[in-house]
Formats: sequence, C-alpha cells, structure tokens
Amino acid sequence: MIPLKDSPKTRNFPYVNVFIIIVNIVVFSYQVRLTAEELHSFVFSYGLIPKTAAEAISQGNFMAAVTPLVTYQFMHGGWLHIGSNMLYLWVFGDNIEDRVGHGKYLIFYLLSGALAGYAQIAFDTASIVPIIGASGAVAGVLGAYLVSCPRARVLALIPVLFIFTLAELPAVVFLGFWFVLQIFSGIASIGAGTSIAWWAHIGGFLAGLVLIGFFGKKVECEE
Repeated sequence: MIPLKDSPKTRNFPYVNVFIIIVNIVVFSYQVRLTAEELHSFVFSYGLIPKTAAEAISQGNFMAAVTPLVTYQFMHGGWLHIGSNMLYLWVFGDNIEDRVGHGKYLIFYLLSGALAGYAQIAFDTASIVPIIGASGAVAGVLGAYLVSCPRARVLALIPVLFIFTLAELPAVVFLGFWFVLQIFSGIASIGAGTSIAWWAHIGGFLAGLVLIGFFGKKVECEE
C-alpha cells in the first residue's frame, strides 16, 4: 500500500521533517554521482555493519559504535528505496513533529533510527553486509503515529492484482497491516541472508511506539 495523504491537520510547518527529507535527498544525490568503487567505499565507511558495530559495542568504543547508527539513516540503495521512505516520512512525519515540537522531533527521529539499527544488530550480529536507509527511523515515526493519531484516516493507493485503486483506510488498519507484514518478513528472513533489514523496521516501529510516550504531549492529532 502506498500512502498519499492523511487526515490530521497540523498547526505548525514541519521544518525538521522537511530538513530531514532534504538531507536524505542531498546524500542520495551524492551517492548516484559516485563510481562503483567510490560507492562501495562510501557505504562500507558510513553504513551500519552489524558485526563491526557489535564488536565496537563490546569493546566500549563509543564513537565507533554510535556514529554508524546515525549515518546509515541518511543513505539509500536506490530510487525506490529513498522514494518510498521519503513518501512515508512526508505523509506521517509532520504530525509527529507537530505533536512533540521541532527540536524533540529531531532527537526522536535519530534515536528511533539508532534503536532500529541496534535491533538489526541483535538479530544478525555476524553479518558483514552494511545496512543503509531511513526505514528504521521512519518506522519509528509510524509507531509514534499509531499512538498519536489512532483516529486518523490514510488515503492509500492499493494494488489489487494488476490494478491500483484508491481507498481511505483507518490509520490503525494501514499501520497494523504494515507492521504485521514486517514481522512475517522478519521471521522469514532468519537464516535466509536477505539484504533487507526487516528487524530494523520492527525495532524502529516498537521504539517509536514507546518513545512517543516520553517525547509527546498527551493529546491526539487534530482531525
């Protein structure tokens, strides 16, 4: 399902959400200009490598452990990857920023992404394949949205066989389906060597679900 817009109104312009989207686009624009060799070096330098990160954590090397948990969030593997992540962030992120405030939203976003990365490390500690993408942080926004805007409705483009149809769904249905899909995909990925960090999606969603209680005001999104 592809979200197009949601029903809640925001009171303030989402400066931080727009800034995050712009940074992601700038970094991706830089990536596509690199040669294959340069891109390989860039990804292995700034992506999150579970085995390397786990070793840094066990050795108490704070900088080596934390830095990739932040930098990996702003890199993407292709047009579809960045396009889908930025679309979800555009549709859902503004409401979370409106609820918690600009500065807190930035901290919330980065922390959700870091915890998402840590979840992937925990489930795939031996992997030497770099993880990149904003999916974990965006999943945190989705988890927060589920708590913050339970009565919201999402206009989505839904594929039915080979035809796409528009439908307005309750946010709890849209996000619930998304999360269940991540769980099934995560379980199926165990031992399969998939390139998609499903556990980062799951961990990010759960992180956002919990963190919003510490960052957010006790009010629901305005319809």
